[in-house]
Amino acid sequence: MTVVGRKVLAGVLGAGVVLAAGGCSLFQKDDTESVSVFDVKIGDCFTVPQDAKKIATDLATLPRVDCATPHEQESYALEKYTDPGTDTAPENFPGAAALKAFADGRCAEKFAGYVGVDYRDSELYFTYLVPSPRSWEKDADRTTICFITTTGEDLTRSVKQTGW
Repeated sequence: MTVVGRKVLAGVLGAGVVLAAGGCSLFQKDDTESVSVFDVKIGDCFTVPQDAKKIATDLATLPRVDCATPHEQESYALEKYTDPGTDTAPENFPGAAALKAFADGRCAEKFAGYVGVDYRDSELYFTYLVPSPRSWEKDADRTTICFITTTGEDLTRSVKQTGW
């Protein structure tokens, strides 16, 4: 899987971090639970592993925490990739640019329904995890995971319907 981050700055989307999921161990705090990227549920909260701060990293698990525990991210949408104008996913990996464009659109579209305010009017940001070529071919992975994130203080509760 590959994660791409997006930030809203003065109404303009700015580039964030690109990551990939596929197989690297993560360092966890004592209050975290390691969860497979394939087992993430909407509303799960996560701390950001040090490895995920690199430009390209293979990830197989994420450090999930209770949303009352300080965290940086919360999953808010799981979206199956489909080719533009269709309702089907291609058999072959469509490429990083196609996945990024899909995730940018779908994660932005789903943001307001979860947070309660359009991302352009929010003090929060979004980022996402998309299939890597390896997970696409090996695991038939077609799912983009959208995450709410912040560049400020850690979150200490769910952001669902907060209007932030």
